[in-house]
Amino acid sequence: MRKGAVRLCATIGNMSAAPADVTVLRAILDAQRAAFRKKNPSYDDRIRALRALERAVIARKVEIAKVISDDFGGRAHEETLSLELFPLVNEIRHAARSLKRWMEPRFADTPWQFWPARSQVIYQPVGVVGILAAWNYPLFLSFGPLAGAIAAGDHAMLKPSELAPRAAELMAKIVAELYPPEYITVVTGDGEKAAEFTHLPFDHILFTGSERVGKEVMKAASENLTPVTLELGGKSPALIHSSYSIKTAAARILAAKLYNAGQTCVAPDYVLLPRDRQTEFVDAAKEAVAGMYPRLAANPDYTHIVNARHYERLKNLVEDARRKGSGVVEMNPASEALDESARVFPPTLLLNCSDEMTAMNEEIFGPVLPVVVYSTLDEAVEYINARPHPLSMYYFDNNRKRVRDVLARTLAGGVTVNDCVLHVGQPNLPFGGIGPSGMGQYHGFDGFVTFSKKKGVFLQSRWSPVSFLRPPYGPLARRILKFLIGG
Repeated sequence: MRKGAVRLCATIGNMSAAPADVTVLRAILDAQRAAFRKKNPSYDDRIRALRALERAVIARKVEIAKVISDDFGGRAHEETLSLELFPLVNEIRHAARSLKRWMEPRFADTPWQFWPARSQVIYQPVGVVGILAAWNYPLFLSFGPLAGAIAAGDHAMLKPSELAPRAAELMAKIVAELYPPEYITVVTGDGEKAAEFTHLPFDHILFTGSERVGKEVMKAASENLTPVTLELGGKSPALIHSSYSIKTAAARILAAKLYNAGQTCVAPDYVLLPRDRQTEFVDAAKEAVAGMYPRLAANPDYTHIVNARHYERLKNLVEDARRKGSGVVEMNPASEALDESARVFPPTLLLNCSDEMTAMNEEIFGPVLPVVVYSTLDEAVEYINARPHPLSMYYFDNNRKRVRDVLARTLAGGVTVNDCVLHVGQPNLPFGGIGPSGMGQYHGFDGFVTFSKKKGVFLQSRWSPVSFLRPPYGPLARRILKFLIGG
């Protein structure tokens, strides 16, 4: 593959090193489309490509963790390994193990009226797909969808976020070493280049990011009638039933909330708990934070906010809530002075939250956790249902009947029961939002399907009963139609 990469780079330019305007981007797309038409990747081609990606990210795991930490100004290497490397490698291995079965035609039931004909479904690669990734988990949100595209047999152009530039450059380098650019290419650059990217006539676009930008991506894709998968976000609730251990729930919610300092699209965005358990929850949250992060300043385990703009946004969210009557509980176990220039934002609870607060209307994307109290479970469910459908929901309850009831009465992209976030790491579960939190899904087989054309095929037999329903229509045709339709 490396020789091919060098050969084509000489003709269209190395996109990871040079700025690209829309003409050059289109040239890459055209080269990929021509290569795809010439030869679709076979099963063996796809397996080799998947295994090469797996080996490459494992071999460079230390470098990957370092550049991502540098982009954030500090992120635990263990966090990158557990939240990006592990799920990515798991996704690749699952696809490689399952690919032969996924690619096989699936026979479908044929109504008896058409016997002895048969029906089947086949999955074909759609062509060239575009992947636009977010900055918060730059590796997983770039190479995770790429694994699905490779498994489906597509060619791909990948645009990582400019807010994690070191990670983007490293991914471009990895891809350039593994694949010829007429197969897979990484395009780096600013938001303007990302906008140009969305206007290309891809055969499918997968975007991960905010609702606001998702609307722009969808609008641009509509110009070419390009289908889109949007992985957005929103306000994912964590609902605690009155019978569940507050201490256990708080520990699990705070752990998930503080991964990546809350800069996670599926992080618990607010907590719903019984009205008389708020003090208990605050105490349990403080204990959980102190156990995980006894110090915040210069703690390599606590991730920094990605840039000054996002840090300032979080400060404004907290101050807005304070002005509007919220009780603000800053959890700083060692009572340290935190240098704002280091962008270490303390875990913060917002109590007595109301709907007019900005924190209750925008995705927080940081270590700030609003707390909403309820009197009855019905009231809590209604609170969730009165808001846009979230990307994820978390429910804490050991009563199976109530769990089934809450799941049936609420709508969310995905759910983890009695914990948070973990449904995202299951390769056999689809991942995707609904409404404002996204559309479409991927991961595992669902990623393979997203990047494939699911083609229905009808296989006519040598003898066909349909031949009796051709002109000229006579008594036999009318009797057959009366039998088929009834009445």
